[in-house]
Amino acid sequence: MSEQLDSTSQTTANDLSYSENVPVTGQGRMDAAWGSKDGDESTTAQVTSNNASVGYVFEQIYKPWNGPLNPRWMRNWAILRHHVLGIFRKGHRPWSLPTKLFIVIVFIASLGDVGLTLLSALIGSPELHTMWGVNRDNLYGHVLGFFPRNMLYYPILAALLVGGVISEDRYHGTSALYFSRPISRFDYVMMKYISVAMIQAFVVLLTLMIYYFVEIIVMGRGWAWIIDTFPLFLVAFVGGIILIVTYTSIGLGLSSVSKGKFFPGIGLVAIVLGTKTLAVLVSNLFERDVMSAFSV
Repeated sequence: MSEQLDSTSQTTANDLSYSENVPVTGQGRMDAAWGSKDGDESTTAQVTSNNASVGYVFEQIYKPWNGPLNPRWMRNWAILRHHVLGIFRKGHRPWSLPTKLFIVIVFIASLGDVGLTLLSALIGSPELHTMWGVNRDNLYGHVLGFFPRNMLYYPILAALLVGGVISEDRYHGTSALYFSRPISRFDYVMMKYISVAMIQAFVVLLTLMIYYFVEIIVMGRGWAWIIDTFPLFLVAFVGGIILIVTYTSIGLGLSSVSKGKFFPGIGLVAIVLGTKTLAVLVSNLFERDVMSAFSV
């Protein structure tokens, strides 16, 4: 009887051989996890030794290029083209679809005063042209107006652009790929900076130029009017450049210390709207009689 039991246990052990051709069953899993015996016949604990070797999916080795190099401007142009052309075509930096859609929406919304200028010229309404035509207030307001441009349009656009332009390189490790090439950190940051600034200028400054030149063409303005209003246009253009530099500097500064898109984008919007809110609070505070007396 004992011989039959021994032969049966040996047969069972042979049947439960674990190879790639043997199907995995529930019994095989339990035997592999707990063993095929009760364990009472042994008074010592059996601890499996961990002999698993640690492997790597791939190994990144950045080797310097010792051959002939292109000029410095060509390497910088490659970075600039990679970021700017990613807005318009594939094969370059993959900007997200919400970012592209928001750029189109903001560009069309920024041309609202252009459409109203055309409408006033078509219907011949001087009241409508006085409200939306080119003058000092409208030129400055096209760039520096708070609502809705510098509350909804331009800060959110800058946040979407600069949110991951540096932080994603740090997160994915592509910054090491840049610096393994003969590219200095100054060139790397400046090309990122100019790329984001150019995309914002496409929305802010290009719409300002369209607004001004549509007024000249539609209303038939002469040289006297151009001489009177062109300095105002230049001041508004410089104000737009300062606006773009401010948004880009704050956004890239936050993106360089982060590894995600959320913190730089939200931080930029919070700084812009927070400083405006603080300025309104301080302005309202000093309009009171007692505080104005102390301020004097």
